[in-house]
Amino acid sequence: MNQELITKEPMISQEIGEEISLEQAAKMVKNHHDKMGAEASHAFSISKEEIAMILNQPGCVGITFKEAINDEGVKTLVYGGVDFKGNGILEIVTVDEMGKLDFEQGKIGIIKATGGSNVLPTKSWFQF
Repeated sequence: MNQELITKEPMISQEIGEEISLEQAAKMVKNHHDKMGAEASHAFSISKEEIAMILNQPGCVGITFKEAINDEGVKTLVYGGVDFKGNGILEIVTVDEMGKLDFEQGKIGIIKATGGSNVLPTKSWFQF
């Protein structure tokens, strides 16, 4: 009998993102603002609890954010978990008290934009 433990390294972990310096971040934000204008420049925030809700799903190794427009016509982001292959976690298998398999929708969230138009933060981690 094979007792070897097989572990799967996330295939997308290095492809999802990387840490950058404050200077790089500020330059990239300024580049976007300069190219797209204040109207298209938004800030998005997400809570620690929302991030944990997504990442705590079985098999979740990352979060994907997709640009969206809500019912009021305001730009926002919709987000959900991804597995080690980069597939969205759209369904989670659960087991009830009787041992019956059931399915529930994967956790999906929405972020409301802050800023935009000519509104820029007065105190910011980037300078224009």
